[in-house]
Amino acid sequence: MKFLEEFIDKLKPQFEKGGKFEKLYYVFEGFETFLFQLGTTTSGKGVHIRDAIDLKRLMITVVIAMTPALLFGMWNVGHQHFLAVGQEADGWMKFFLGFKLVMPIVIVSYVVGLGIEFIFTSIKKHPIAEGFLVTGMLIPLVVPPTIPLWQVAMATAFAVVIGKEVFGGTGMNILNVALTARAFLYFAYPMEISGDVWTYLGDEAAIDGFSGATPLAIAAATEGTSTVVAELSGAWTADFYSFSNMFFGFIPGSIGETSTFWILIGAFILWITRVGSGKIMFSVFAGAYVMAWIFNLVGANAFMLMPPHYHLVMGGLAFGAVFMATDPVTAAQTEKGKWIYGFLVGLLTVLIRVFNPAYPEGIMLAILLMNVFAPLIDFYIVKANKKRRLQRATV
Repeated sequence: MKFLEEFIDKLKPQFEKGGKFEKLYYVFEGFETFLFQLGTTTSGKGVHIRDAIDLKRLMITVVIAMTPALLFGMWNVGHQHFLAVGQEADGWMKFFLGFKLVMPIVIVSYVVGLGIEFIFTSIKKHPIAEGFLVTGMLIPLVVPPTIPLWQVAMATAFAVVIGKEVFGGTGMNILNVALTARAFLYFAYPMEISGDVWTYLGDEAAIDGFSGATPLAIAAATEGTSTVVAELSGAWTADFYSFSNMFFGFIPGSIGETSTFWILIGAFILWITRVGSGKIMFSVFAGAYVMAWIFNLVGANAFMLMPPHYHLVMGGLAFGAVFMATDPVTAAQTEKGKWIYGFLVGLLTVLIRVFNPAYPEGIMLAILLMNVFAPLIDFYIVKANKKRRLQRATV
């Protein structure tokens, strides 16, 4: 790496004040600090907090935590394709097909998003923000593998400009940027984000009886007195939508959301490094389970009678709980507030799933809604803390 550092040092004068590319200094600085440690040191007297973790390293930790879900998602895209067309393939063939379909989506997301970040950085003359390191990976993981690339570009541009930059950039946005992109796609291009768009078929026809629907779509369409579990068990082939298949992710869905198992591996990484809030993760699952249990007691229709634990492995609840709800910018900041915020996200997710058959997912709308209410939750938690302390104070 020494030769690369020397090469960067030779280029640096061209981007500093008076250099040929002075206007692009902060773009250059962004690449330099991504590759190497900052050359600046803390000066002055007094006590200073020293930590090896800066914003870039924190964001990279989140990307590392998402990697298991990404790699499995690539394999599953290929797996669902060969399953649908009735062909045999080994694991590497499945992964390679998924890699060819998923990587262009990742590349488009990063190129468009970082391009816009560089433009705003040059115009506003401030250091480049690192937030898009995570957002650029989240966007591909929450879309179907069949999504047109131009729609990925439009959604990314909308999310970065409208969801973040108009509020002042990284750390100032009130809505999760990646979910803003997905919401844009859902409302602007519903045909490409809903329906049987989760399995890539290519030019080959699906085998007879194949259903490309997600488990949530099947559950939402369940009618009469049949149970959701029976509908899932009888869909396409026996046990295709079994609880174990849904937990491990061998089902159609968005690229990164199908495998609860690999998502929980990422959750452990975030929790052990203290990058993601374990309180929020746990409370999202708890809120979803409690709401599903309440619906079990009511039992007005088949969807309400679905076992609560099924909700935890269906759709994007696990992915949203681990990687979206824990966003440190848009989530609640107080410790008690995190419990309330996460619990309400999970509760609203199941509520939307059951009462909105047109959009059975729920987690996206639940998180975006609670993003808006997170500051209000923190306000009342802080207010209650102040009131309690004033009551204890002696005058």
